[in-house]
Amino acid sequence: MQYQAINLNEELSQITELWSPKVVGEINDFLFKLIKIDGDFIWHEHEGADKVFIVIEGEMFIAFRDGQVKISKGEMFIVPGEADHKPFAEKECHVMLVEPKGAVNTSGTESE
Repeated sequence: MQYQAINLNEELSQITELWSPKVVGEINDFLFKLIKIDGDFIWHEHEGADKVFIVIEGEMFIAFRDGQVKISKGEMFIVPGEADHKPFAEKECHVMLVEPKGAVNTSGTESE
């Protein structure tokens, strides 16, 4: 068996499009995705699937219908699956997402 660490900075350097997640790992029924974000995403929910946002570089916000949360470098936040929300960043932000395989947002697309 070959053992190799996943270099997150190398993986992030290969991402050229914003809001276009790249799967970098999988464990059981969960995917680890890296994404670069800037600006606003759409309002959506994840049809009951919780999702974890871990900020690697920068800071981001997640707006909810009744408030918002700021997530800075080195912090994480768990979005409940039924929560209508809208992620956004004022400057480019690098994020790791952890979500169940096949998670779909209410816009009908694979989640961000």
